[in-house]
Amino acid sequence: MSTTIDISNENEASRNHEKQNKLLFVSNVWYSIAKYLEQHEKKVIHSIKVGTALILVSLLYLLDPLFNHVGESSMWAIMTVVLIYDFFAGATLSKGLLRVIGTILGGALGCLVAFLAEDFGKIGYTTVSGMSVFVLGAMATYCRMIPSIKRRWDYGIMIFILTFNLVAVSGVRADKILDVARLRLIAIGMGVAVCIITNLFIFPMWASDELHNLTSSKFNKLACCIEECMEAYFNVDENKRHLSINISGCKSVLQSKSNDESLANFAWWEPWHGKFGFSYPWEKYLKIGEQLRELASIILPLHACITSPLQASTTLQQPIKETCKNVGLSLGLTMRELGESILKMRRGQEKVIKIPELHSFKLELTILSTSELQATENVEALAMASILFLLMEMVDKVKVLAKEVEELGEIAGFESK
Repeated sequence: MSTTIDISNENEASRNHEKQNKLLFVSNVWYSIAKYLEQHEKKVIHSIKVGTALILVSLLYLLDPLFNHVGESSMWAIMTVVLIYDFFAGATLSKGLLRVIGTILGGALGCLVAFLAEDFGKIGYTTVSGMSVFVLGAMATYCRMIPSIKRRWDYGIMIFILTFNLVAVSGVRADKILDVARLRLIAIGMGVAVCIITNLFIFPMWASDELHNLTSSKFNKLACCIEECMEAYFNVDENKRHLSINISGCKSVLQSKSNDESLANFAWWEPWHGKFGFSYPWEKYLKIGEQLRELASIILPLHACITSPLQASTTLQQPIKETCKNVGLSLGLTMRELGESILKMRRGQEKVIKIPELHSFKLELTILSTSELQATENVEALAMASILFLLMEMVDKVKVLAKEVEELGEIAGFESK
């Protein structure tokens, strides 16, 4: 007697299982790629744009008809793309224009020095070229250290120094210098043109939009820090004080100065686009950013006081609890309204931005600090006095911020609600 086992169903089930595993694997890979592209969309677009620009300028070297017109100077176009292509359109535009200006001025002066030095013979050529390199190099370098010049023209001056030295001391005969300078300028101009076209007209990344949105978001970050500090201070469970306050947003605001200055400089170079026209008051954003950093520098000591092991008793906190909570709530609402006013480019209403209410709260805090705390002369009272003093300082700083935002709305022409 023989037993027959049908394994066809088992093989088919195994194949279906393998097929499902492959589909699941492909689905997971595709989901991971899509998630990565969504999170890094701007970086991917920027990378593609740089690759496109490099392909276009490489044609000057790879295609014989173009190479015959430009020659070996076509490599300068590739170098230009690598050096000036930046993430933001304003940065690329500023570097491109400064590179062209610096190249023209440096090349023109270099050619002039070469023509003049040639009449003095070999020794005279060396002497005149060396003196001109020293004088102009020293003067240009000194200009680079002047803050107002360094902020906007530093790259152009650096290119001027480089081009002038290459032309003045290159040793090329005077009758060939003009041809060399002309071809290099053409190649650099082509590289700059490719960078500007691909950066400004293909999914442009505007530094002005970035600065505008970042400035608005800082108000919300500080508002959250203020509200969390007040909530944690009067929390009955003292073990939660250290866990409920997230000051990472406050620290990011404190570290934003260099980034703000760079974005404002790039935004100054950008053409009219969207809501931002020519002569938009970007310097006002820097002033607001400075005031926000000063407010953040007040919030950090407040956080240190609240999380300190030395705290006033619940009984001593009770007289100031309601007022401090109202101050924190009012400060948070005002900060969020100011941030929204900048984001939507609309001037806030006086009823919503509670400046009169903040003024009355400051009077209450002053009265509390001079009445309740005088009756208790101990270390706990000192700890509570520090909290009240920092709250009063925050009220003053938010009032200054409200005034700065109001002035920005007037200068930039924000719409009234």
